[in-house]
Amino acid sequence: MAKKPLLIKACEITAMPRTFTDPMPKVIVTFEDDTVKELFSYYPDEISFRSNEFVGLTEDQARNLRTQRDKQYLQS
Repeated sequence: MAKKPLLIKACEITAMPRTFTDPMPKVIVTFEDDTVKELFSYYPDEISFRSNEFVGLTEDQARNLRTQRDKQYLQS
């Protein structure tokens, strides 16, 4: 029997870069079982996120959200 995917219960997005050499923001989530995981970083001049968008999603759904935003940006 397949294991039910865990849902994200909290999300932190790290600071936006202030200079060219600063790191890109990272999406760090906490799952229902209190596991903390960095999902991805992104270029904030291309796409953006709010922490609350990830709450209630599975890891796959959260990664798919990033993919969809990337596609929208590239098609604009």
